[in-house]
Amino acid sequence: MEAMIERCAGLDVHQETVVACVLFGPLDKKPKTSIETFSTTTTGLLALSDWLATLQVSDVVMESTGVYWKPIWNILEGSFHLVLANARHVKNVPGRKTDVKDAEWLAKLLRCGLIENNFVPPEDIRDLRDLTRYRKKLIHHRTSEQNRIHKILQDANIKLTSVLSDIFGVSGRRILEAILNGEKIETDGLRKMVDWRTKASITDIANAINGRIRRHHRDMLRYHWEHMGYLEKAIEELEKQIDQLLSPYHKEIELLDGIPGVNKAAAATFIAEMGVDMSVFKSAKHLASWAGVSPGNYESAGKKKRVKPLKVTKL
Repeated sequence: MEAMIERCAGLDVHQETVVACVLFGPLDKKPKTSIETFSTTTTGLLALSDWLATLQVSDVVMESTGVYWKPIWNILEGSFHLVLANARHVKNVPGRKTDVKDAEWLAKLLRCGLIENNFVPPEDIRDLRDLTRYRKKLIHHRTSEQNRIHKILQDANIKLTSVLSDIFGVSGRRILEAILNGEKIETDGLRKMVDWRTKASITDIANAINGRIRRHHRDMLRYHWEHMGYLEKAIEELEKQIDQLLSPYHKEIELLDGIPGVNKAAAATFIAEMGVDMSVFKSAKHLASWAGVSPGNYESAGKKKRVKPLKVTKL
């Protein structure tokens, strides 16, 4: 294999240690090897950075091992040309599995230009990605709490979902809060709670909330209600932080928001996952493949077989 990089390093990353192998020397000769092991503490990673700089390393490769590569990337970013390799694409020969050999194998592949770099967005996009992904999780948790409230209402024979399209709307929240507080809901009071846009009649709503609710039901409803309120406040705070990080990308947000079916929340997710610099992808096909919406090729003996898209885990 023809060498292309004079001084490069391969890192075998673990939770507590990182094994570094540096290959250096003329491209037309067998390279010299230097191997060291460092701690993954900040002090150890700074020592790794100094060691690589001393050997005048220009390119560094590491596998995308869980989240353990991230602190190393954060320390070395800006000082070296970093390459994040897909672990599936750089597997070593079976029977030759040691930390030192893995690091050396990565360095050899990088020296010959045989490793394709995974896309790692800039720091601000990575921060935005963390926030949008966490927002998605919180929304799922909120939906779970709402489903639990639905279940308890059915158990208490309260058929509020039959007369209101959304029991967590304005009218539904007022009625649920009254039920939680143990209030006796009269017709006049109910009329004040129900928004004028509600289609169901006051009589139908009154019949729907005439159930057999016990103290246990109220306690369970209160637990879920308070947790749902906490989640909604957290989501609101996340939205503010996401808006702050999106402030430099108003133009991109407007372009994405103009696509049918894409709102501002979806546009924020697109930017968080893909960034705004499309030059990192060779073509639209490469972007589709990276996103996991394009099936791979499976051809054997001249016949093409059906292949499902690979499940992609974003970094």
